[in-house]
Amino acid sequence: MLSFYNTLTKKNEEFKPINSPNVSMYICGPTVYDYFHVGNARTFVLADVIRKYLEYKGYNVKFVMNVTDIDDKIIKKANEEKNSTIDVATKYSIAFFED
Repeated sequence: MLSFYNTLTKKNEEFKPINSPNVSMYICGPTVYDYFHVGNARTFVLADVIRKYLEYKGYNVKFVMNVTDIDDKIIKKANEEKNSTIDVATKYSIAFFED
């Protein structure tokens, strides 16, 4: 059995898909303004482990993650590197997915 802590009810609740065997997952991805470090990794590793577990249990998982490619931090980094925001976002997006 898989259960999650529901912050609304403040209880652990058994996972029951709305449209079994299909499961949709969404995770807020990184803001790509610098190289990834282990402190950032926990969120993405945990989401990936949950996805793999659900697939192992026979669910069809649709996993979606955004990548924030424009933000004050990206603009600041672009100014520091004397580069465009798109070049900064592209550079660190590629590094994120390679890691």
